[in-house]
Amino acid sequence: MESPIQDTVETRVQSVLAKIRAATEKAGRPAGSVRLVAATKTVAIPQIAEGVRAGLSILGENRVQEALTKIPAFNHSQVQWHFIGQLQRRKVRSVVGVFNLIHSVDSLELAQEIDRRAGDAGHKQDVLLEVNIGNEPTKAGLRPDDVPDIVSVMARLPHVSIKGLMAIPPPTGDPESARPYFRKLKGLAKLIDAQHLPSVKMEELSMGMSNDYEVAIEEGATLVRVGSAIFGARHV
Repeated sequence: MESPIQDTVETRVQSVLAKIRAATEKAGRPAGSVRLVAATKTVAIPQIAEGVRAGLSILGENRVQEALTKIPAFNHSQVQWHFIGQLQRRKVRSVVGVFNLIHSVDSLELAQEIDRRAGDAGHKQDVLLEVNIGNEPTKAGLRPDDVPDIVSVMARLPHVSIKGLMAIPPPTGDPESARPYFRKLKGLAKLIDAQHLPSVKMEELSMGMSNDYEVAIEEGATLVRVGSAIFGARHV
């Protein structure tokens, strides 16, 4: 009788990566066109290190202070760090130049602060614009209808490079219910691309989490943010 496969961070990473590859192939997209961002909020360094050994190469953090205690424990040539949480303007200085990509730029004022701090550091910061794709009153993010006009203003910021969009659809127990929102975000990215703005490239769509990332991949995600499917339920 074969021994059962142990449920570890390593086996979960391998399972998620395999599902990403399968969903990418099913969608007829090139191998490697979708990257996994492991959401590591509240996850201890030894668990993260186990995940990196298993194949994680992008780590996503929601909290600035927590991230700053973890980043020195890892070799920058081995992993990228993405900031995926809500970013307060007073904490921008701690984030600029430390994270390869900020997923959550949700206002013009935040973009302007990132531009100012990046300019002070002699750096050009890559960002994604967070879109409130479901127009939920309690959720952060730019209103979809406002994004094209706001992007045209942000495009003039010399120290910010807009690489794409990020969204979290309204919560649902059915991954299929998220599909229209993923499709809407991709359509918005195409609309922005057609403006041919300087420092704006819709190269990345950060959408899809543990419960719906396979559907997101089918609709064009390039970055999927997965936490609980790798590290288990969070203990906040």
